[in-house]
Amino acid sequence: MRNALREFADSARLAQAVTLMSIGLAFSTHAVRAVIGWPGLLAALATLIVLAGLSLVARWRAVEWYGILPLTILVFVGWCGASVIWSTRPTATLLGLGYLIAFGVLGVYVALMRDTIQIVRAFGDVFRLLLAVSLALEVLSGILLDLPIAFLGIEGDIATLGPIQGLFGSRNVVGFVALIALITFIIESRTRSVTRGRAVASIALASIVLVLSGSPTTWIALGTTLVALAALYGLRRVPAEQRWRVQLALLGGAVAVLVAAWLLRIRIIELLDARAEFDVRLDVWREVSRYLASNPLQGWGWVGRWPDSPPYVWIERAVGRDLGSALSAYIDAYFQVGVIGVLLFASLLGVALVRSWLLASNRRSVVYLWPALVLVAIAVTSFAESFALLEGGWMLLVVCAVKAARDMSWRDALASTR
Repeated sequence: MRNALREFADSARLAQAVTLMSIGLAFSTHAVRAVIGWPGLLAALATLIVLAGLSLVARWRAVEWYGILPLTILVFVGWCGASVIWSTRPTATLLGLGYLIAFGVLGVYVALMRDTIQIVRAFGDVFRLLLAVSLALEVLSGILLDLPIAFLGIEGDIATLGPIQGLFGSRNVVGFVALIALITFIIESRTRSVTRGRAVASIALASIVLVLSGSPTTWIALGTTLVALAALYGLRRVPAEQRWRVQLALLGGAVAVLVAAWLLRIRIIELLDARAEFDVRLDVWREVSRYLASNPLQGWGWVGRWPDSPPYVWIERAVGRDLGSALSAYIDAYFQVGVIGVLLFASLLGVALVRSWLLASNRRSVVYLWPALVLVAIAVTSFAESFALLEGGWMLLVVCAVKAARDMSWRDALASTR
């Protein structure tokens, strides 16, 4: 019995299955809650944590434990944990922290157990299923039945070309998932890790869902990601000794574009027909700023997804919407864990992006483009959504940050100079 358990825990199939189930659960939490509620979701999450723990213990000697986590992750999560001291809702803070750590642990497991190409394949397989089911449900709701599927949040607007919500309950979430899926499918195609027919069908599926989502945030993130992709392909063709000059030029260009985008933000919003969404976010951020005035340094205490309690319900009532977040990962981090927290979150995202960008521009394999492009998409989307702090978005950020840190770690650099 003991040998059978050890063999099961040490098997590559278990590692693959836990990886797929972890990604699947992280990106389908809305549907899981709608079907079996919070108890079912937490039970599934706890089961995956146990299976991941068994797998890690069985493969203990095969895992390189030195420098597992980037310090940026540890410090940010540690600060969120410390916020229980001043939180107005200490119980909600402890629950939110446990939820954050749980998905973070699964992200670390995926990054440790699978190499980058296996991670890309795992995300690709999950996204293919989730997007296909989402599109099928939208067709069922909007064309075959002509009725909304209320418990999933599907409004059935596909006959009028969207916006659609799929399994994710929101057009912005389904748009974000479709964008990450599109990046993943393109990398799969370039690395020839799937057949040409599957790659073409997958890219078409992600593109259709992205268009039907009608998410202005996703369009901005898509444009930025395409520019980043073009820049990386250009960088990879520049001689190594001249690459740093091009990197500096790109950095200067990126700063200039950001300044121009800020100055032309009203015109950009009008072109994207996003005035309504921007006005909602502006209202939310104004309300958030009112409550931040009393404790800007440390925030109100980490809770993750907003609970039904003050001051979160006060903001929702003032805006007239059920929000669940501040509709910006940066502002959400600022609201919950203050100036220090948002700086730590920005450092986590920024350091991971810089590491992955350097790896993508210097390593020969195309697969290194995936973490860099995904992090670009997360960084841009985080201005208008809080995905990066919640469930699948947080797990994806942890996976990319851990992979980038293990491939380009300052600890290893210091060790090699001794």
